[in-house]
Amino acid sequence: MDIVIAGAGAVGTHLARMLSRQKHTITLIDPDAEKLENIESQIEVMTKVGSCILLSVLRDVSVDQCDLFVAVNPTEELNINSAIMAKKLGAKHTVARVNNSEYLEKESAEYLKSVGVDEIIYPDSLAAIEIVNALKQIGSRQLHEFSDGKLQLMGIKLWDNALILNMSLIEMANHFGADLFRIVAIKRATHTIIPRGDTVLKYGDLIFVVTKPQDSKDIFELCGKNSFEIKTIMIVGATQLGVKAASLLQENYKVKLIDPDRERCIQVADQLTDTLVINGDGRDLDLLREENLKNTDAFLCLTENSEANILTSLLAKKQGVKKSIARVENIDYIDLAENIGLGTIINTKMIAASHIYRHTLKVNVQHLKFVNFTDAEVFELKAEEGSYITKRAIKDLNLPEHTTLGGIIRGDDAHIATGNTKIEPGDQVVVFALSSAVKKVIKLFQK
Repeated sequence: MDIVIAGAGAVGTHLARMLSRQKHTITLIDPDAEKLENIESQIEVMTKVGSCILLSVLRDVSVDQCDLFVAVNPTEELNINSAIMAKKLGAKHTVARVNNSEYLEKESAEYLKSVGVDEIIYPDSLAAIEIVNALKQIGSRQLHEFSDGKLQLMGIKLWDNALILNMSLIEMANHFGADLFRIVAIKRATHTIIPRGDTVLKYGDLIFVVTKPQDSKDIFELCGKNSFEIKTIMIVGATQLGVKAASLLQENYKVKLIDPDRERCIQVADQLTDTLVINGDGRDLDLLREENLKNTDAFLCLTENSEANILTSLLAKKQGVKKSIARVENIDYIDLAENIGLGTIINTKMIAASHIYRHTLKVNVQHLKFVNFTDAEVFELKAEEGSYITKRAIKDLNLPEHTTLGGIIRGDDAHIATGNTKIEPGDQVVVFALSSAVKKVIKLFQK
């Protein structure tokens, strides 16, 4: 595909790096020549110095011939205007990043589409939804839902109390049944493993499990995890993400939000009628103790500072908090955060990239997610009539290396995939694959 990305900030650069691995033709626009020169030395992309709302710049990058135009500058007005111009010039599909939830309202979205913005992306809103999902299953580091929750992918860390420790996948299937869950990937140290039947689970493994929601309690017991109900949540950082998360959580939980900016606290307190807003430094242990941190069920550190979020979350865990979620925007810190047992990691760049990336796959993708701590992707594909994937049982399909099928949604029913499972046309299939195998596996679902 020919893809033009406007904005060489964190999101644009991450998206360009990811798409370049899939051999797309990518052009990156930004007014900062030095930044583009640095990116061009690291990633296989073409660059154009200039403003994305200048017709001359858009014409120079042949936006009239591009399959996808993505505007991810920090300024939403710039993104919306450039997407409109790109569409008028002939871009097939346009996506614009926004920083205001009002654009997500039906009337606003329909208007933007009518003038040329095919889709809007609001990363903080997407991240807030991920936070809500992460709080649904306390024993997991990550939780992703498919087909409205009919299947789940959970990331679970194995410690020495896990019943499945030192067992192979075949042994687990024999002991506990093959239709209870399917381990689709293992993060071991710095490597991602797509397991086979003889793969043995080891201490410290982060396993990614596909299961049905009603079976998640059994999975946690096998992994040595204790489940508990979350009632109280403390959020540090009245950022856009912090406020959005609080607005979604305050209906079902008792929420406190802490921020050092007094004026921001006053403003936010008017918006969050069911959240207790506290003016103070969330890194101050005395303040956290005063606010009963020890008896808080979940601690969310969502400031703009990745380092502060990591350290503050570790501090909270040391004080006895059962569940922690930290915003870590510096991708280089993600592995570190996982290895020190931080908990759930939120990265808005990766979340936004996941949603944009769907448009580059020429197949019916209902859900796609880049999985934290791995170089893998999990997605939900629909099997087309006459596609190779429907020809025979999974064990006889000769799937591409580094690929596994986790589960199937057929109508209203969810099934864990086994070797004997035969996929039928119309099935929604949860696929886990390393980045290098994505294109190959997608072809299996096409006619």
